Amino acid sequence: MAYTTINKSTDYFNTKLYSGNDTNGHAITGVGFQPDWTWIKCRTHTEDHNLYDAVRGAQKSLVPNSTQVEGDYSTVLQSFNTDGFTVGTSGWVNDNGKTYASWNWKANGAGSANTDGSINSTATSANTTTGFSIVKYTGNQTSGATVGHGLGAVPKMIIVKNLNDTENWVVYHASLGNTKRLSLNLTEEETTDSAVWNNTTPTSSVFSLGNSDKSNNVNIPYIAYCFAEKKGYSKFGSYVGNGNADGTFVYTGFKPAFVMVKRSSGTDNWMITDNKRSSSGGNNAIDRRILPNLSNAEYTNTSPMDILSNGFKHRDGDDINNASGSTYIYMAFGQSIVGSNNIPATAR
Repeated sequence: MAYTTINKSTDYFNTKLYSGNDTNGHAITGVGFQPDWTWIKCRTHTEDHNLYDAVRGAQKSLVPNSTQVEGDYSTVLQSFNTDGFTVGTSGWVNDNGKTYASWNWKANGAGSANTDGSINSTATSANTTTGFSIVKYTGNQTSGATVGHGLGAVPKMIIVKNLNDTENWVVYHASLGNTKRLSLNLTEEETTDSAVWNNTTPTSSVFSLGNSDKSNNVNIPYIAYCFAEKKGYSKFGSYVGNGNADGTFVYTGFKPAFVMVKRSSGTDNWMITDNKRSSSGGNNAIDRRILPNLSNAEYTNTSPMDILSNGFKHRDGDDINNASGSTYIYMAFGQSIVGSNNIPATAR
């Protein structure tokens, strides 16, 4: 069984569902902590995804399904609070009659400067307990530049966005290696690109950059979300689909609360499932999906994914998550099978 010192995963990651009311200053509570990274998506209507973090500031929005630059809005997420966040009247986050999903992570507040790399980050907010950091840096377009991530462990996944230019999001995933990238806003398969990560694997202190405009243009600000794997809490791996209803089982060593999947060997949408959105009413089957690279509303899949006490299992042969012979990468967060408090997790 997996073992972890993170006995209550919801102190660090939690999905919060809520309803909009079109009221300015609508406080969303029940997250369980003050989030430092919040990702919001309207479930019932076509609306852009929105990302906010404590390093850039609560009112500064990014859109993962788009190349658009950072926006500064008073009508979207207005503040991070001790048990959640407050939203304005924007349809992205708070239209009357619409429902929303928010995924929330805890880092370490607004952060501080990090001088571990050849590029000094202007702010690094790192939670070494859970292996998550938010890093803001300014590029220099020098191949071989490095940036400190503050994790004290090797990142398995890094998501980067150019804040000033309409460049694609770029994703590093350890299962693909340091010569490949994915784009969070696109369906494209894994792409060889030495200019993004400089063909260099991250270390326990820094990640490396080439001279790509997507990750390291001169005098351009960037934001990076970095994830190191923590036993019993997070997993960043890959699997091969088998194309049938008795689908591939993916062992994580914990009961997943959030899973994001991308077919890396072919073109397809990204997909998010979590343990709060299901029409099946509390059993293992999770049938509602949100696509991070599209503004589409949530949809229900007739063949759900099972969330189990030690991993997840697909129950269909859809190309998006289980095509025969296709390779997929994933990120997952959840609750350990057994923590240091010796309390076991169970399936739903």
